[in-house]
Amino acid sequence: MHCGILDPASRPLVDPVPQWEVRAPLAGEAALEFRRNAIFSACKWDPQIGDQPILASFPLVISRSTWRFLAREAETLARETAQLESFLLSNPAVHRTLGLPRTVRRALSRGGDPSAAAFRVLRFDFHPTDEGWRVSEVNSDVPGGFVEASGVAREMLPYHSDCELPGDPVDAIVAAFQSRLAPGDTVGLVHATAYTDDREAMVVLARRLTGAGLEPVLLSPANLAWRHGHAHSVAAWRQGKLAALFRFFPAEWLPNLSARCGWHHFFRGGHTPCVNPAWSVISQSKRFPLAAAKLGRWDGAWCRRQPETCDPRHPGPGDSRQWVLKPALGRIGEDIGLEGVTPEKEMRAIRRAAFWRPGRWAAQKRFRSKPLVTDGGSMHLCLGVYVIDGHAAGIYGRISDRPLIDSTAQDIAVFVPRESSQPANSCPP
Repeated sequence: MHCGILDPASRPLVDPVPQWEVRAPLAGEAALEFRRNAIFSACKWDPQIGDQPILASFPLVISRSTWRFLAREAETLARETAQLESFLLSNPAVHRTLGLPRTVRRALSRGGDPSAAAFRVLRFDFHPTDEGWRVSEVNSDVPGGFVEASGVAREMLPYHSDCELPGDPVDAIVAAFQSRLAPGDTVGLVHATAYTDDREAMVVLARRLTGAGLEPVLLSPANLAWRHGHAHSVAAWRQGKLAALFRFFPAEWLPNLSARCGWHHFFRGGHTPCVNPAWSVISQSKRFPLAAAKLGRWDGAWCRRQPETCDPRHPGPGDSRQWVLKPALGRIGEDIGLEGVTPEKEMRAIRRAAFWRPGRWAAQKRFRSKPLVTDGGSMHLCLGVYVIDGHAAGIYGRISDRPLIDSTAQDIAVFVPRESSQPANSCPP
């Protein structure tokens, strides 16, 4: 097989037929009320991209059986991910295969124990396809979507009283902290403070932590000092030792900070429990399958669910239209090269970048997305299933009018019916 990876097509998936129902869009005053509440109550401060609204005015209702299936698969993938991360972390010889910057590789392989994890927050991106559910990636470093999957979805709920959330990732994070900390303990919410999307997510989390009797502190990683491996806040508004950290600052950005702030403690030598430690960038890389396969460890649910992945220098059979080019550490769908979908000018730039620096890119076998039928036409779907502290905890839904889920995709609330009802429509096999 190509690159030593088992092609998932050789092990056909036998998935239950997904059942879902697309509800009618809100209109008039109801639509305006939902938008206002999303902004002011749920902290979705910028509900559009350019002139286009980013919040779908209707929800997707999936059956409870579909949710249970996705939850089980995501939890299985989370267990496998933890095992693979541990194995790869202890094998620095394969870190280069992951396509990580040199400064990150040095931080991963320096002396000391891996930094302590309070618990893990992961999001697995599931796509319905003609061949069953495929997982395009795991967001294991700084998974987002909390505002949309929690607060925004809750603002849609009053218009669909026969539904409920399949889980709330923010509540799950708070509960995991509560189970490990004492009342009044301080949690540092470390994030890129200049970005609105990051700030709104941390404000939402801070409000829930406060309600649970903990003390959140909003911080930049530059506001930290590490003393004997323990994190202390040195911000003007709060100083002192922190009981735990929640990191919402990408691992590959950390080396851009001054060494004086001790950013390497997020990788190794950090004793303050952190969600997520920076060594989680190992599975964030789109070249994660290549590194695992190199050590003979790529099998199980991951091998069944993820499309075949190769180094762009050694593509599998077929023409280029059958392969998607992805940067190893790309996020929110940026710089993805999808023939016939990505504008040709951008596609040429992506091909050049993958040609000159192939070790920073991955080629993934293209799958055929099964679209939703909505009032606005056919839309392609991605269901980001959270696994928090080992348990499935909600869904971040996104839809797009093209088979590429990127920053222009719309956020859609995902519900399950209350026990008394089920979605009326099924996705055809």
